[in-house]
Order: sequence, then C-alpha cells, then structure tokens
Amino acid sequence: MDFWIANLLGLVGAYLLGSIPTAYLVGKRFYNLDIRELGSKSVGATNALRVLGKWPALAVLLIDILKGVAAVILARWICSGFPPLSEQTWSAWLISLSGIAALLGHGWSIWLRFSGGKSVATGLGVVLALSWPVALTALVLFGFVVAVSRIVSLGSILAALTAIVLICVLDEPTPYRVLIIAGGLYVVGRHSANVTRLLSGTEPRIGQSSKR
Repeated sequence: MDFWIANLLGLVGAYLLGSIPTAYLVGKRFYNLDIRELGSKSVGATNALRVLGKWPALAVLLIDILKGVAAVILARWICSGFPPLSEQTWSAWLISLSGIAALLGHGWSIWLRFSGGKSVATGLGVVLALSWPVALTALVLFGFVVAVSRIVSLGSILAALTAIVLICVLDEPTPYRVLIIAGGLYVVGRHSANVTRLLSGTEPRIGQSSKR
C-alpha cells in the first residue's frame, strides 16, 4: 500500500479510536442514562465520576487513556512497514498528527454528532506513548492539585501547562514538541468555561453539584 494512503487511513483510525464515547456508552449500557444530559454534560471521566460513581469513572478514565496510547501505537505500526528513509523523515510528524486526531476524536466524536469531552485522559494516553517522563510528571501534578483543591479542572489545566513546559525543556523530537504544545493548548481551550468559573469561585469541587 502507498505510504501516504496508509498513513491517511492511520489518521482516520486514530480519530475513530479517540471518538469512542466511553462515558456515554458506560452510562447507557449499565445505567440507562445519557451522561450528556446530567452533571456538567461532558462526556469524560470527571462527569462520569459525578454522575455514575467512582468505579465507572475509573473504567472510563483507563479506557480513555488507552485510546490515546492505541492511536500512537497504530501510527508507529503503520510507519514501521515502510522503508527507513520514509520512516525517519515522516514518521514522527505522522505519529504526532495521529495524536492530534485522537484528541479531536474525543472532543468531537462522530458517534455523538461531533460533541464530546475535554480530551484530558486521551491526551494523557498520547503523551504517555510519546514521552512517559512528561506524562508521569503531569499526572503527579494533577493528582497533587486535585488532592489539595478537589477541583479536577484546575488539575487538568495545570497538568496540560506543565506538559508544555516539560516538552520544551527535555530533548524530544520537534514533532512531539509541536504535538504536546498544540494538544496542551487545546485542552486548556476546552476548559474555557471552567476557567471562568474558577475565576469567579463557582467551579464545583469533587462531591459538589455542577449546578452550584
């Protein structure tokens, strides 16, 4: 198969992996609930925690992370099937584009009429597959911030910004830097409403209603 056709299919596959609406499917299959109509109405692990409970939210979180990891693995596998020159020249960029495709899939899922979540967990999976030191550092910071503040959105925003700083400091390929900077800014942008509530002091904490 032609190199470009194969990688185009890989990008589509990465988008479709990212677009799997895990929280929506868990809510519908096991609780007969549409998570888009409850809580913050977001299709992600945080709203799953709010609406469905701890264990369903954990399952959603892990699957959403695996979606990001799988998108990168798929891109690497496709690139590995072509001559080394093509792989060395283009693979890092194509892998990075696949990561972006997974993020966009989660945020604008084709199965939910192009709605979705904020792509934090899927983004973590992508970064974990590309640069595990960046991912683990951001995850530790996220856990610390959430443990102290009990505000998931604050932890997500600070973790995304931390990933941006770290990828600029560490010796990583330029395409990976571009991906993590773009993906981090994308995640922060998806939290624009949360930022407004954080500044006004009305952002709900874990255990509080999102309608407060």
